[in-house]
Amino acid sequence: MPKFSLAALTVLELAPPELVEVAARCGYDHVGIRLLPSVPGGLAYRLMDDAVGLKETLARLDATGVTVADLEVVAFRPETEVASFSAFFETGARLGARNILVAGYDPDLDRFTDRFAEFCAAAAPHGLTADLEFMPWTSVPDLRTANRIVAKVGQPNAGVLVDALHFDRSNGVLGELVRVPVDRLHYWQLCDGPAERPATTEQMMHAARSERMFPGEGGIDLISLVRTMPTDIPVSIEVPTAELAKTVKAEARARRALEAAKKVIAMATP
Repeated sequence: MPKFSLAALTVLELAPPELVEVAARCGYDHVGIRLLPSVPGGLAYRLMDDAVGLKETLARLDATGVTVADLEVVAFRPETEVASFSAFFETGARLGARNILVAGYDPDLDRFTDRFAEFCAAAAPHGLTADLEFMPWTSVPDLRTANRIVAKVGQPNAGVLVDALHFDRSNGVLGELVRVPVDRLHYWQLCDGPAERPATTEQMMHAARSERMFPGEGGIDLISLVRTMPTDIPVSIEVPTAELAKTVKAEARARRALEAAKKVIAMATP
């Protein structure tokens, strides 16, 4: 059984110290912390600007034994400057984080590739990987594009981030996933969704950010995906359920997500 991480988006209402506590009580090994918003004005916990919050988070990590798997979200837009991430890297190193989720929103892929290479080089001294997540509505819409960019960058800490929902919604092919070098896969994200794909980009974005399904409760072929992914990298369980969150507390949702993920992994394991 792999190590499991509680993704920030699953329980985004929890500040990092509470996130760590909930993860520990539910039996997660790791957490993902959202230091930067996924969209301008979105919810995030900027520990690089919050000395008290950072100190409390470090204390909870130390007390529980939970570790930080990944940091979110570095969203590259045309105006993004790598130099602006110094405090982000330093805070990530203090947290003992391993990976950084990177998203590409720059339509000039040559420019983005150059900046992503620069970002990888800046992250490396802090012990951090930079993992490019492909999403159908971004400038990096599919696995093929993400893998091509990471290959061109050629940095040892550059990775491709596979999210089960995005892999399915971008019509990902397992045969193509098999060809991704294993050393480019540092962790991946598990969730589920309806077998029928959303009709519009807006519906796809809403489902991805707010309404996913617990692993095994939807129509995505998770068994085949689990069997294709490396077994020795962390599985980040990312299941935002905004409607359910109105009546079910964060810990109960986190626990249900982990139990569901373990069942899927067990079913896929010979």
